[in-house]
Parts: sequence; C-alpha cells; structure tokens
Amino acid sequence: MTAVDDDEGRTRVLEAAEELFYEYGIHAVRMTQVRDQAGVSLARLYKLYPSKHHLVAAYLRAHGQRLRAALSESVERSAPAPAGSRTRLLAAFDHLQETITAPGFRGCAFVNAWAELGGPGHERHPLVAEAVQEHKTLLRAYLTGLAGDFTDARGVGEQIHILIEGAMVTSSILGVDATRRARDGACAALAAAGGAPGR
Repeated sequence: MTAVDDDEGRTRVLEAAEELFYEYGIHAVRMTQVRDQAGVSLARLYKLYPSKHHLVAAYLRAHGQRLRAALSESVERSAPAPAGSRTRLLAAFDHLQETITAPGFRGCAFVNAWAELGGPGHERHPLVAEAVQEHKTLLRAYLTGLAGDFTDARGVGEQIHILIEGAMVTSSILGVDATRRARDGACAALAAAGGAPGR
C-alpha cells in the first residue's frame, strides 16, 4: 500500500465506508474490508477511527452533509428565492423523487443505521445514535427554514419533514409511488396551513 497522509486517508476511508455500509449494512462489513477498499493499512484506519462505531458515525455525518447540500442546491436551482415557501417545500419533494429513483438507492442510510445500531437500546452505540439524530434534526431545521412564509413555520416544517421521512422509508419498500402520494399529502397540508401565499 502506498503511504497516504491523514486527510487523504480519511477521504479514502469515508468513501469506502459509505459504499460498503450502505450497500451491505453495518454488521455485515468488517473493518478489514474497509481497509482493503480504501487502500490504507489497518493501523492507519484505527488511528483515524479508533472503533467501528467511530467510523460509522463519521460516515453518517459526511453522508448527511452531502445529502443536505444536494437538497439545498436542488431547491435553489428549481425554486430560487424569492419563490414562496409552498413552491420551495414542494421542490424538496421533487428532489426526494430524484433521489429515490436513482440507481443504487437502498433506503435512508440513517434509518438503516438506526435499525442496526440504534433503537431503544441506542445507549450502547451513542456515537451512531447521535449522528443519526443530528442529521434528522438538521434536515427538519432546513425544512422549517423553507416554511418561513407560513404563520406556524415550525409546525409546517415538522409536517413536511415527517412526510418526507415516511415517503423515503415507504418508497424503499413499496415503490416510488409513495413519494407521489406524500407530495399530494404535502400539497393538502400546505393548503390548510395559514399565512403563506399560494406560490
């Protein structure tokens, strides 16, 4: 293996971890597999991430940053300000539709990780639980920001967040039509919410 510095090694490891954990699941992937795919030594891997749970949490945080950036860029491209909240929130659903229909979609990485390592006993894996909760909280905050035209922006943002989360999970099991149904539900919820223009 060629020598790499910590920054390059971290990039390689996170890219390998994202590909392997998302494709096969966390429990099924061994650290030696991440090592081999990243092309780093096992010593370097454990220097960067002292345990598998440290690596999973880092992968989830990097994955979340990328997903949120892609969502924001998509919304700004299709519904740039000063488009109203309704238009921008529905643009988030359109981005979700693109995500779900993309090749290799295997559900929400955060829900998958929570199912494997979180749940009621998540205190056993607090690093992973915190990374999952952090992403969901930041996503909800972003959607709440998009809902700023509404009188109850927080309530609208939380409703849309729940619809998006439900659509992602259901679509991975029952097919992409769930996202269209969720978008219809979002249209109804936004129409019922007061204080925003109908843009």
